[in-house]
Amino acid sequence: MKKLGLLPRLFVAILAGIVLGSTGILPIVKILATFNAVFGNFLGFMIPLIIVGFVAPGIADLGKKANNIFISTVAIAYTSTIIAGLLAFFAGKAVLPKLVNKLGGLGEKSGIDISPYFTIEMPAVIGVMSALVLAFLLGLGMANLKEKNLFKAVSDLQKIVSKVISKVVIPLIPVHIAGIFSRITAEGRLLATIKAFSSIFALILAMQAVYIMIQYIAVNAYTGKPLVGALKNMLPAYFTAVGTQSSAATIPVSLECSRKNGVEEDVVDFVVPLCATIHLAGDTIALVLGSMGFMLGMGVEPTMAMMFPFILMLGVTMVAAPGIPGGGVMAALGLLENMLSFGASHQALMIALHFSQDSFGTATNVTGDGAIAIIVNKISKKYSKIKAETI
Repeated sequence: MKKLGLLPRLFVAILAGIVLGSTGILPIVKILATFNAVFGNFLGFMIPLIIVGFVAPGIADLGKKANNIFISTVAIAYTSTIIAGLLAFFAGKAVLPKLVNKLGGLGEKSGIDISPYFTIEMPAVIGVMSALVLAFLLGLGMANLKEKNLFKAVSDLQKIVSKVISKVVIPLIPVHIAGIFSRITAEGRLLATIKAFSSIFALILAMQAVYIMIQYIAVNAYTGKPLVGALKNMLPAYFTAVGTQSSAATIPVSLECSRKNGVEEDVVDFVVPLCATIHLAGDTIALVLGSMGFMLGMGVEPTMAMMFPFILMLGVTMVAAPGIPGGGVMAALGLLENMLSFGASHQALMIALHFSQDSFGTATNVTGDGAIAIIVNKISKKYSKIKAETI
């Protein structure tokens, strides 16, 4: 299994869970349910640490830079992420209720008792919202401190949390998913869940493709850059991201593609690496549509009042998300729990859904980074012209 990538392991885990749940051997399903209960509690313990460990140093790094081009890049990237989330919300409102209702939600539970044999309580050190407030406070404080001791300490926490995620959480996610699907199968909810899962997945991919087009239409309107030519130049970066599942690993290709689009050297060397960290439109689309789909399956109607704050917080919480596949959903677990009341089982389904589209979400992020670079390049030229005229 270690030789397989994470996505194939997830598919194997889903199939294994279905097979185990179909056997009717409840002790096996209950053993997996016990693992799910313990692992779910561990995830709940880790969520505040993930938020503090990644958001705080990310904000500190951003806060140390205050030039005009930096501010413009951050503003455009954040705005793009929010627009992506809002468009996903409206698309979800238009399409998902019909799909989920037609498919019968996520199915009704049977009367079979599949409760875990035991669980181990692992209360979080602090609450999710307290962790967010602490992360902002530490991040802004570190950005304005001359001393580096606190920043080094929080950076070490970031490394520890990253190691726990990559060495413990990610390897155990397939087992967690297998447990979830064995329980769903044993409860007779498999068909409805798979249908809803696949429908949400298809809508996510379609919305990501649409949003790439929207970004480059905006580029064409603002800069006059030909739509087809600009998109064609970014294709190597798109397909590299599909293969690597990492915006960071795609940076060298993204830089070359942006240069082909006429972005100046000093701008491209600054904007592309920065956007690889802060521009997560593809992840936002997946998380918004995925959460809406599962909420509808639970019989909860997602409203603008519920989803808009969630979208705004996603744009901030995923800044400096772990540099590992699926880092965006890991950073967002706290928001799913605290703002949308997702329990451990639905968080696990969100993780599975997010990982299944992660290649395309990353490719959407990277291709959007190229669009932002073109826009910032024109803004940079305007700043340079104004500065030259002032002198």
